[in-house]
Amino acid sequence: MTLHRHSIYLSPTQSAPRQFSGENGVISYEFPLTEKVRTLLRLEDLFARVAHFSAQNHRIDHHAALLTLFEVLEVVSRADLKSELLQELERQKRVLTALHENPAISEDALDAILSEIEQVSSDLLKLSGKLGQHLRENEWLMGIKQRSCMPGGTCEFDLPSYYYWQKQGPETRRRDLESWLAPLLPIGTAVEIVLRLLRGSGKTLHFTAPRGVFQQMQGGRVAQLLRVRLNPELACIPEVGANKYAINIRFIVADFAAKTTLFEEDVPFDLIFCTLPT
Repeated sequence: MTLHRHSIYLSPTQSAPRQFSGENGVISYEFPLTEKVRTLLRLEDLFARVAHFSAQNHRIDHHAALLTLFEVLEVVSRADLKSELLQELERQKRVLTALHENPAISEDALDAILSEIEQVSSDLLKLSGKLGQHLRENEWLMGIKQRSCMPGGTCEFDLPSYYYWQKQGPETRRRDLESWLAPLLPIGTAVEIVLRLLRGSGKTLHFTAPRGVFQQMQGGRVAQLLRVRLNPELACIPEVGANKYAINIRFIVADFAAKTTLFEEDVPFDLIFCTLPT
């Protein structure tokens, strides 16, 4: 990983979503190549959705926020998630600490990210018991969660107490949502830091896929995350398959009314290999 003096990846507020436009006029797609990174990306997406819907005022937005919180609960239920995050943060702390005195690195930025790691590690260690247990022990919330698995199962006549909650003012609902989410926020912060460092480790290479097909032999190298960046004017979508031997990318026509067909034109794209240093 190369962290330059002005590296955006050391900024505590800088992060990148899994698929987005506007980064130098491109669309960027991210493909996790390990189960750990797959879980982190899912959690990043879920925490972002909870934050977005909670910040709104309409009861339907707060309903969406609560349903997304239930999804967060399912993902964080993995018994090893907390320990994996702590171990990864400790590894990155060692790597970053070794960068002190490097003239190419901003000492202030380095100290800032190390401080973030220290703080979130401390917050994670304070979490006791099974993650999300405070939600599981709330019978009212678990009743809503159970009914939400049924199509239309949270209607007024099914859950009148939930309907009553939805009729409270937006500040009341938001306060409740924030209290239910708060014990899980250290997980969200840890995920954001690890993914920021992972994305910052990336090496960008430019390729062209002849007639929409690209293959590159890996030679035993295994990335944890692949990022594919495309010109949004190209009406195609990448499909990626990768192992330690080869990376295969097929670009598919962006036609959602027809069956999947290959985009049989040359496709220029950027390929970014991201791997956390150890």
